[in-house]
Amino acid sequence: MWTALFAATNLLALAAWTILIFLPRRPAAMAAVLYLGVGLLSLGYAILLILLVTGVVAGGVDPAGLDEFSLKAIRSVFASDAAMVLGWMHYLAFDLFVGLWIARDADAKRFSRLAQAPVLLATFLVGPLGLFAWLAIRERRARALGRWK
Repeated sequence: MWTALFAATNLLALAAWTILIFLPRRPAAMAAVLYLGVGLLSLGYAILLILLVTGVVAGGVDPAGLDEFSLKAIRSVFASDAAMVLGWMHYLAFDLFVGLWIARDADAKRFSRLAQAPVLLATFLVGPLGLFAWLAIRERRARALGRWK
């Protein structure tokens, strides 16, 4: 079950990233990335979290570890396949949301799609590194256009 859910979330995220990087940024495509990509991943995460923490679905998640912020406690929380899938869904949803923000911000600042692609790919593969790269790249143009445009 966990392997299938892991594979399904990967396919969903990959489809959304493919739309974001390669397809024209029409309103329907962007809505699909937001609602069918980020939204479904977030909904899946929320449902799975509730099912695991309440014990409705057995998965070996120990919610007691959530009250202590130590490496040992966090390791115990992620000691099961269920928790790994849950954590992976979390990463996928947030990285995709960040990628969507980068794409919209880059379009607003008139960066070419060719210039955006490596940053979006980096965000897909190594989330915070892609975000950091975008923040560094956008700074000069953001200042020239006015910080919040």
